[in-house]
Amino acid sequence: MSRERLTEDEITAGLAGLPHWTREGDTIVRTADAPDFPAGIRVVAAVAGTAEAMDHHPDIDIRWRTLRFALSTHSAGGLTALDLTLAARIDEALAAESAA
Repeated sequence: MSRERLTEDEITAGLAGLPHWTREGDTIVRTADAPDFPAGIRVVAAVAGTAEAMDHHPDIDIRWRTLRFALSTHSAGGLTALDLTLAARIDEALAAESAA
């Protein structure tokens, strides 16, 4: 997967398919509430496995059951396809835990 920085049009198009994510400069962020604290930790564990496999690691903030994810490809100085792909996988992890 490319670590090349995306154009503004590519970022806009990518975020159109990620409705829970917003842009903050060169970072995309999502905040979500898990059903409870253990569920939040399970989401983080699932994301950690995915991130490690992708060699692309998000910033994660855990506050009881509220999770905040921030993605940016620091080596590229902005957003890349890796960020959009990992955002979609984070959405899947959150959906799987909510459905559990």
